Amino acid sequence: MIRRRVVPIAALILVACLGRLPLGTGARAFGAGLPERLADQEFWKLSSELSESNGSFRSDNLLSNEVWLQYVIPALTEVAKPGRAYMGVGPEQNFTYIVALQPKMAFIVDIRRGNLDLHLMYKALFEMSADRAEFVSRLFSKTRPEGLGPKSTAAELFAAYSKIDSSETLYRENLKAIDERLAATHGFALSPDDLQGIEYVYHAFYQYGPALQYSSTGGVGGRGQPTYADLMVATDASGQSRSYLSTEENFGFLKDLETRNLLVPVVGNFAGPKAIRAVGKYLKENGGTVTAFYLSNVEQYLVQDGIWRDFCDNVATLPLDETSTFIRSVRGGRYGQQFGFGLSSTLGAMAAEVKSCQ
Repeated sequence: MIRRRVVPIAALILVACLGRLPLGTGARAFGAGLPERLADQEFWKLSSELSESNGSFRSDNLLSNEVWLQYVIPALTEVAKPGRAYMGVGPEQNFTYIVALQPKMAFIVDIRRGNLDLHLMYKALFEMSADRAEFVSRLFSKTRPEGLGPKSTAAELFAAYSKIDSSETLYRENLKAIDERLAATHGFALSPDDLQGIEYVYHAFYQYGPALQYSSTGGVGGRGQPTYADLMVATDASGQSRSYLSTEENFGFLKDLETRNLLVPVVGNFAGPKAIRAVGKYLKENGGTVTAFYLSNVEQYLVQDGIWRDFCDNVATLPLDETSTFIRSVRGGRYGQQFGFGLSSTLGAMAAEVKSCQ
């Protein structure tokens, strides 16, 4: 799979319902059989055994460039059910969808092992941080400013940190703490490449701070890319801020999910022979149903490479029902102006397309 080409800032985020796909054998409503937590060894074994070989992409993709990603959330929450399993691809935009959907478990499937290293970094930082302000301090290696509290908005949070330089001392201390948290506290069998990968992604956050953009570390990303701060202070069409750092409640949900080892990063090609099918098998065996699958614009490249039918066959093995939903990003005009047309014209279409190629 050649995964994700840059999506312009004016990307149109669509929701396509998977309504006509068959429910997987043994799936039960609301993920009743999904675990309450995974032991450290279970988490690492699950991530490792579900994964395929490492792949490549032309960009590091350390953060999203889809500034309109929140616009779809109000309609998404009208369809998708909480307490189930979430699937996604890529970096932090998954966190914003996860806090909106409130799944019991999440799987992030990405062709690059670098994305797994990125999510391991996030896991350690969520676990070590008591609140949003501490998390942002650790994420960007900046001293925590005074005056930030549980009621601070995301805009106030990032405005405060924009006045503070990143600290090399904090960077080195935090990197050591991340590695120790993952390798010593959790006992994950990190390879030298994983440790190097974690250092690489964490250094980018230290180097660029909240001004980090999709193409900061190389690759083609188009014009007018949003910064990390832009994505965190963005809103939906009504002006409501829904990012994972918009409230302490959102942050707390993710911290809890990560602490219980229930956000599992997986290396896998969407059209590959193993990863998606293995996630589906695990969910079926544990009574889980996929509530939503964030695809970004991966399908575009699967079609170009002539392997979209393989992806369809993989998705058909997932435990789904009439409310299971694709979240897709496609080219188009400003999302806020075209959303109603895009949703109504696409609702159910993906279900028919996937079903037709089984």
